[in-house]
Amino acid sequence: MAALIILMFCTAYLCGSLSSAVIVCRLYGLPDPRLSGSGNPGATNVYRLGGRIPAILVLVSDILKGTIPVYLSYFLGIEPLFLGLIAIAACLGHIFPVFFGFQGGKAVATAFGAMLPIGLDLAGLLIAAWFVTVLIFGYSSLGALVAVSLAPLFTFLIKPLYTVPVAMLSVLIIIRHHENIRRLWHREESKIWDKGRTRE
Repeated sequence: MAALIILMFCTAYLCGSLSSAVIVCRLYGLPDPRLSGSGNPGATNVYRLGGRIPAILVLVSDILKGTIPVYLSYFLGIEPLFLGLIAIAACLGHIFPVFFGFQGGKAVATAFGAMLPIGLDLAGLLIAAWFVTVLIFGYSSLGALVAVSLAPLFTFLIKPLYTVPVAMLSVLIIIRHHENIRRLWHREESKIWDKGRTRE
C-alpha cells in the first residue's frame, strides 16, 4: 500500500504540474498568463486576457487535475488521510509545476476538484459560498477564501471522515492567498470584473 500511495502522490503532482492556463493561452495565441495581467496562471486571469471560453477551459482542466488522481486513489482503496496528502500533491503541482518552471497559480480550482469525490452536495455548498461572496463583495479571492474556510465545516456535516484531509487542503489554499489577504485588508485588491486592473 505504501508504494501505491507514493505512486499516486507522484501522479497527482505531475497532473497538477500541467499548467492549464499556460497551455490554453498558447493554443489561443494569448499572452503568457504568468507574465501578463495579474501574473497568476488561473481562470480569472485568463478571463481577463482572453474572455469566457479560454477561462472555462482552464477552469475545467484545473478542476480535473484534482479530481482524477484523488478519485482514482479513492477507487484503489487509499485511506482518507492519505487521500488528503494526494490532494495536496495535486495542488502543489499546480502551485509549483515542474513542467513550467515552478511558476504556478493559487490552486483553488484544483483543490475544489480534489474535494469533488466527497460528493456533489459539498461541491454545491462551496460554489454557493463563493458565488454569494463574489456577488456581495466582487472579489474572487475573497470568495475562494470564504469557500475554503467553510469547506471543513461543510465536510464535517456531510462526511465527517474526510474533515481532516479537507482541512489540510484549506490551510494550503489560505496560505497561498497571503498576498490577497494583505491586499484585501488594505483595500487594494481588484474585483473580478475589473479587466483593466492587474492584481489577483
